[in-house]
Amino acid sequence: MEPTDLDIRDFYNCYMIIVQGAKNVINACRECKVRRLVYNSSADIVFDGSRDILDGDLSFICPGKFKDMLIDLKFQAEGLIRLANNIDGLLTCVLRPSNVFGPGDTRFVPLLVNLAKAGLAKFITGCGENMSDFTYTENVAHAHICAAETLDSRVVSVAGKAFFITNLEPIMFWEFVSLILGGLGYQRPYIKVPTWMVSCIVSLHQCRNDKLYNYSVSPHYMLQLASRTRTFDCSAAQNHLGYSPVVSMKDGIKLTIQSFSHLANDSFYTKYGNFNEQSKAEKLLGSGIVADILLWRDERRTFACFFTLVLVYCWFFLCGRTFASSLADLLLLVIVALYGHGILSSKICGFAVQEIPSSRFKVTESEAQQAMRSIAHTWNKGVRRIKSLAKGEDWSKFFRILASEVALPQVQIQDASYKVVISIYLFKSIQAYSVAVLFGSVLVFAFTAFFVYDQYEAEIDALRILIFCGMVELKGLLLRKLPASISSFSQHDNVLHQEKVPARVKEWK
Repeated sequence: MEPTDLDIRDFYNCYMIIVQGAKNVINACRECKVRRLVYNSSADIVFDGSRDILDGDLSFICPGKFKDMLIDLKFQAEGLIRLANNIDGLLTCVLRPSNVFGPGDTRFVPLLVNLAKAGLAKFITGCGENMSDFTYTENVAHAHICAAETLDSRVVSVAGKAFFITNLEPIMFWEFVSLILGGLGYQRPYIKVPTWMVSCIVSLHQCRNDKLYNYSVSPHYMLQLASRTRTFDCSAAQNHLGYSPVVSMKDGIKLTIQSFSHLANDSFYTKYGNFNEQSKAEKLLGSGIVADILLWRDERRTFACFFTLVLVYCWFFLCGRTFASSLADLLLLVIVALYGHGILSSKICGFAVQEIPSSRFKVTESEAQQAMRSIAHTWNKGVRRIKSLAKGEDWSKFFRILASEVALPQVQIQDASYKVVISIYLFKSIQAYSVAVLFGSVLVFAFTAFFVYDQYEAEIDALRILIFCGMVELKGLLLRKLPASISSFSQHDNVLHQEKVPARVKEWK
């Protein structure tokens, strides 16, 4: 007995199917002289969402008060089944499978797909390290067969009892979700957010679009399941029922993904992309600590770095001091802190104070010489390029390349001197702004732009290509309006640009 496709807003219908249905089955078994009855309950009846469950066994007390109506009704039905044991020759027992999944699932996998289509599946609720027990549907059926055979042998230790059923392979909840969504071609969750924030997002989407959920389970109750550890001890079922999983977790996930192929993502990215491939933003940032911080992979570290940089920004630009005095005060503060750390004892209130080795402050002669050579080389290289531009020998190319960079930002400039020209041009453009505004803008840009681009890479790339094509067309229109003498001057560049336009842009055009 497993009620599915129930609307939790219709209490009467749910009660009649679950509770009254259990009563009707018990009465039918007595009238027909049925000897054994196995009820399929749920491990959810011992979970109230307020605490973690680690290796919960049969001694675990049911809360008695539930936040989800369906779980409350199942608890009542389970009580009726167990009370009916050994009356009129009927032997009963209850199975409590944990997080059943597999082909024919009408609750868990469809809910994940709906959340993925709504853009909510990318969020990890809580820390993301909570463990859960899942049970493949074929293993649940096997457990029912084992229970029925054991009841038929009239084993006293089984009749009237409840047994937890799992796959015996606890797994992190969000790892399981990632495997399902990744197998169906959807974005895997990777952004960790607090549970209360996800609850607000779910509530907003639920108010805007009721079709987002099938109402076979409370969305907020699902959030509690997703953020809490829930593992159960299945040894009682192994010892008394002779149960053991017939399908492993790996095979069960594979079969589940195959059965829900009709819900797979059919987008261009799913067909031609690889979800294990790094995004462009992650490749640009180096896939290290910087990427984790700027892409908000670890919100605690990101907030700490952002807060530290904001303090540094305020120290240098918003305190009313000059840059030199702010730097001097900061160095003085660092020196005092290092001196204070150096005179501390090895233990303070029982806590060991780790000393900073003196080797951290040593700079070898070769390292100092190498640093000075790099600085001198960079300085001399820049001076030589500026002198070559000051001679005025290639002003025609200068203006052509400058116009090309403004109109066609994707064309690569081979001559290093032209790159210096563009750098000077950009520097002159931002020179009108104050240094404080400039650094503040860079700080905000760094912690928002990469994250936004990582989330909407396909949309931003498409918009960029459209703008690029529009600027190409605009340039062609402007050149056609110019006199013949000037337009012929740019014919060579037009051919060059057409050759360097990416193939994907040509397809868009």
